[in-house]
Amino acid sequence: MKLADVKAVVTGGASGLGLATVEKILVGGGKAVILDRPNSDGAKRAQELGKSAIFAPADVTKEDAVNAALDQAVAAFGGINVCVNCAGVGSAMKIAGKAGPMPLDMFRLTIEVNLVGTFNVSRLAATRMLANEPNAEGERGVIVNTASVAAFDGQIGQVAYTASKAGVVGMTLVIARDLSRDGIRCNTIAPGTFDTPMLALLPDEQRKALGANIPFPSRLGQPSEFGELACHIISNPYLNGETIRLDGAIRMPPR
Repeated sequence: MKLADVKAVVTGGASGLGLATVEKILVGGGKAVILDRPNSDGAKRAQELGKSAIFAPADVTKEDAVNAALDQAVAAFGGINVCVNCAGVGSAMKIAGKAGPMPLDMFRLTIEVNLVGTFNVSRLAATRMLANEPNAEGERGVIVNTASVAAFDGQIGQVAYTASKAGVVGMTLVIARDLSRDGIRCNTIAPGTFDTPMLALLPDEQRKALGANIPFPSRLGQPSEFGELACHIISNPYLNGETIRLDGAIRMPPR
């Protein structure tokens, strides 16, 4: 799919990896809907990016809100043919320790946003892609989901986060197979340690230490690099059912 033909919905698109993906799509000549929480900077970012971007507020775990956002996208751009799921939350706590067991609500929330939210948006976006006319490759749409290297190398205290991201990895091939007859591809990116707003809260010394643990290049990943890979996945019609690590060859230690 040519980037100039892209009509994308990007969850978590108001910041970090999602915003970088939106920017790369627009540079390629496509259009993008920033789907993010109502209290996010989505409206501000869309205004800054110009007429090829709009903001559609929604909680990814809520069916009615996501349907309304996708309807807004279809009305604005005449359809959607790309869905990039970047919305997510982190959590850090051992399954059990001196403070007792991990609260079940913490586990549920992480699964709800990272896994259920990704599934929710993917299924509703795919339903709308079915109405698209196939391009020369027979393609009607592309779904790009976001996992994490934690899906493979979960660290101490990441039990909920790892479970949620491993679920995203596990869905990838099945979604690709489910939608193959309809010309809709699905791939997943598993980023390593990236320079996102969450990491920006850490002191510089800690940020440098994180980067130093990455074999090459020995630095934090840049959101633009995630956006570039997302756009390559969109553009490469033979890339399907795959999870791609984007991590500078890091393999996370236990802690």
